[in-house]
Amino acid sequence: MNRKTHWRIEDSDPTAVEQLQKQLNNLHPALCALLLQRGVSNYEQAEQFFRPKLSQLHSPFLMKDMSKAVRRLEKAIIRKEKILIYGDYDVDGTTAVALMMSFLSRYHDEVDFYIPDRYKEGYGVSNQGINFAINEGIGLIISLDCGITAVAQVAAAKAAGIDFIICDHHLPPSGELPEALAILNPKQLDCGYPFKELSGCAVGFKLLQAFAEQNEIDVAQVFDLLDFVAVSLACDFVPLRGENRILAHFGLQKFNENPSIGFAALKLLLQRDAEAVEYGVHELVFRIGPVINAAGRIDHAKEAVRLMLSREKTTANLHAQSLIDKNQARRNLEAEIVAEAIESIETQCPNLEQQKIIILYRPNWHKGVIGIVASKIVELHYRPTIILTLSEGKLVGSVRSVADFDVHAALTACAEHLISYGGHHQAAGLSLAAENLADFREAFEAEGQKHFGQREIIENVAVAAELNLIDVNDRFWRVLKQFAPFGTGNMRPVFYAKLVKDTGNSRIIKDKHLKFVVRQGESEIVEGIGFNMAEYYEQVHSRTPFHAYYVVEENHYQDKKTLQLQMRHVKF
Repeated sequence: MNRKTHWRIEDSDPTAVEQLQKQLNNLHPALCALLLQRGVSNYEQAEQFFRPKLSQLHSPFLMKDMSKAVRRLEKAIIRKEKILIYGDYDVDGTTAVALMMSFLSRYHDEVDFYIPDRYKEGYGVSNQGINFAINEGIGLIISLDCGITAVAQVAAAKAAGIDFIICDHHLPPSGELPEALAILNPKQLDCGYPFKELSGCAVGFKLLQAFAEQNEIDVAQVFDLLDFVAVSLACDFVPLRGENRILAHFGLQKFNENPSIGFAALKLLLQRDAEAVEYGVHELVFRIGPVINAAGRIDHAKEAVRLMLSREKTTANLHAQSLIDKNQARRNLEAEIVAEAIESIETQCPNLEQQKIIILYRPNWHKGVIGIVASKIVELHYRPTIILTLSEGKLVGSVRSVADFDVHAALTACAEHLISYGGHHQAAGLSLAAENLADFREAFEAEGQKHFGQREIIENVAVAAELNLIDVNDRFWRVLKQFAPFGTGNMRPVFYAKLVKDTGNSRIIKDKHLKFVVRQGESEIVEGIGFNMAEYYEQVHSRTPFHAYYVVEENHYQDKKTLQLQMRHVKF
């Protein structure tokens, strides 16, 4: 059973579109509809949207405990205390550590970092990490992208005379919070920070912004590290709106024009063509993110931090090549496990048509890739999916969800069957005793049944507006690309055009893709690509009219740039 998709046309108020069009110099109505869908309804808001400025960032001191955190950091530097930067092993955690280390090492010699071993220590602040801090004589720990659930570990540090500043963005537990000196997390219920969806790295960025402002340090030194923040925002799939949109805009600018030495080395080794690639969110997610993540999946994530902290090209190149090799090993491993997971569905989910949840378990699956495997199964079947394996005598797993199902809330409802869990609405991790698997499976399925009821689980794809092919031109593209950075919360818009016909020149490419050469009425001939759409060739080639659902993109080929359609769906 494969995923089912509903192509939903967004509602647009014609009066509001017309009013905005008048204010914006007769901008194309499809673009005005797109702005309204993003909460932009007048000229001033449009100017802020299209012309983001770093001055639009919120004051970091609006975040709860920020003043306390800055004072404690100042005290540690003045007293020459040892500071330990503690980060998670994924992209968000490692970029956060690199950001914090890069800045603080300019002002303080006694600063080191610690990344837990994914296999020996697991996610979050570990007991081993606290013991390391005690043995090293650390006075202050700053945790990044983790710590909000580390009640026992923070208590142990406090008993040993070590203060804790937690910089996290995960949902705080409903019960007890750690007794840290300061908790920086905009998702705390009593935190008045206006924007709640920062990545863990971005929370660390706000601490550095506050420190710089308080100590009359040129804040440009902090902004110079925004390439780390951009990579974290892209790869942690936080919504690219509000403050995140500003950070991503300037972070991508930095990544493309003047990246850190480590990122520059990685870009060069990953370059596939003679022409350098312009990196957007998509390229960060699919080129940079997997390589950084591969360090912790295959070996230890500290190598990713060392790459990002490299100060000379030779060292950076060595780390970059090592990570690229690890990523290839990860891909090979992932392909094996995805095939086994697909095979396991038949025996472990025999009633998939009726089930709302997919839970798969094999004891030998590699812990480092189960999150990716869960994502692949969601892509295939569009069901919230948990992939479990055996580690250190217990089952550990990764959860990936579909658009409207909050897996963190569902895990909370099943907490009696779990040892631990944590994460976001759309992705989480968990551990449980093997003997509790059957009860947990039943309880989690019950949460799915409660949420979805009798309705079929169908992916809803928002279609922004009707856009005739005659309007797909350079003028339209110049405005459309200013809607970037595209990503979670600001997806590349899908448009539709009615009654499109083949010119007789559409063809199959590489046995599975379809090269479209089409027109609509009297429009110019427009070319497009439909990945894995070769099955539609006969109908298209027979010149049967169809409705096209597509995104507009720029195609780069032999130093030429042309607009093309990336077909997402055709409806005859």
